[in-house]
Amino acid sequence: MSVHKTNKVSENDSIFASEAIEFQLPKFEMPADENNADVVKELIKDELFLDGNARQNLATFCQTYHDPQVHELMDLSISKNMIDKDEYPQTAEIESRCVHMLAKLWNAPDDAVGTSTVGSSEACMLGGMAMLYRWREQREKMGKDISKPNMVCGPVQVCWEKFARYWDVEIRQVPMEKDALYMTPEAMASYIDENTIGVVTTLGLTFTGKYEPVKALSDRLDQLQEETGLDVSIHVDGASGGFLAPFCAPDLEWDFRLARVKSISSSGHKFGLAPLGSGWVVWKHEADLPEKLIFHVNYLGGDMSVFQLNFSRPAGQVISQYYLFLRLGKEGYRKIHMNCYHTAQYLASELEKMDIFEILYNGDPNEGIPCVTWKLKEDSHVDFNLYDFAEKLRSRGWQVPAYSLPANVEDMIVQRVLVRRGVSLDMMSLLVEDIKRTIKYFETHAIVDHLTEEEVASFSHNK
Repeated sequence: MSVHKTNKVSENDSIFASEAIEFQLPKFEMPADENNADVVKELIKDELFLDGNARQNLATFCQTYHDPQVHELMDLSISKNMIDKDEYPQTAEIESRCVHMLAKLWNAPDDAVGTSTVGSSEACMLGGMAMLYRWREQREKMGKDISKPNMVCGPVQVCWEKFARYWDVEIRQVPMEKDALYMTPEAMASYIDENTIGVVTTLGLTFTGKYEPVKALSDRLDQLQEETGLDVSIHVDGASGGFLAPFCAPDLEWDFRLARVKSISSSGHKFGLAPLGSGWVVWKHEADLPEKLIFHVNYLGGDMSVFQLNFSRPAGQVISQYYLFLRLGKEGYRKIHMNCYHTAQYLASELEKMDIFEILYNGDPNEGIPCVTWKLKEDSHVDFNLYDFAEKLRSRGWQVPAYSLPANVEDMIVQRVLVRRGVSLDMMSLLVEDIKRTIKYFETHAIVDHLTEEEVASFSHNK
């Protein structure tokens, strides 16, 4: 089917004055004929308006603002293949520089190794695979069974559930408790046995925004080794916190300063401020990355060492990350992130004044990421639930997710706002006014049928 009456648009005519604009975009079958580039672009742009305003998406961890220089570098790099290190040696050098900078930022020794990835999910997969292979090698040397590996973690991002399923590893998730919405050291220890490949701890839980106590968990593993002889390593999922704590909580011990931390993953496109599709993973020592995971590939005439799950991909995200490291430096990252924390704390203080919300996390940089998480007070006596509240806020463009917490506390419904670069104090003040307006709306409009989590499933805390 052709999508045009004529393929021609006069240079003197507006696109919307031409016959070429008078069609609906095909939905399921490629058109038979070619079409005017400007018309097709304009119609696709129109459809994208239905996505809403990304800057008002206070659910996502991902960056929604980028400097114009980043756009230029992404355009420049669109045809550079990150995997082809012979053809693009300078791009490979830039990737190596980023890995070294991150290793130093996370207090790694000189023989640390790492790689860029497509987001932190791939980085987590690689960190998990390294744990699994190290455990297998140790067990095989001892002549022991390797058929029942397990990993211990708290409430994790879904990529770890994927890892466990894809690599046939039992995932032992320590459930939340009402007085501990994270994995505690004692609870963790009770889940570990000789088949445990490692502990995954999260620096910035997606459910609440708070950091898990990596140092306390590491200390408990030291004690456990003294008690049982089990030597269990840690992978830190620093998807968010890996680019926050070094700048805003430098005294917090969570990284390679702890002997048990063997690998750290992080997301460059979250608080690393890079474009979508940027991730990193670093191992403390070269020996912590098993040789079996490294492939030597003869590609276009050159030998490459490869240990990613993906192959061909554009280099723009890595190059943009390098630009941001140089452009901002430690000082710039700290300023941007501290502004986000201050904005989060402003929101928390304003919510407290309303006297119907209980703040679960207020955006303290020593305790978690720049976000605010709250629930309705037990004695709030309001005629709405947080799902109703989230849906009403959405009518003003705000995406503020409401969701239930996982096992053991699934009856606790919370809301969360993520404060990223681009979410200004002024913008947050507008949200506060809309929250007040929404409360007043529910005071005068009775709800016949409350919304449920399934009915607002388009919201997600886990992005």
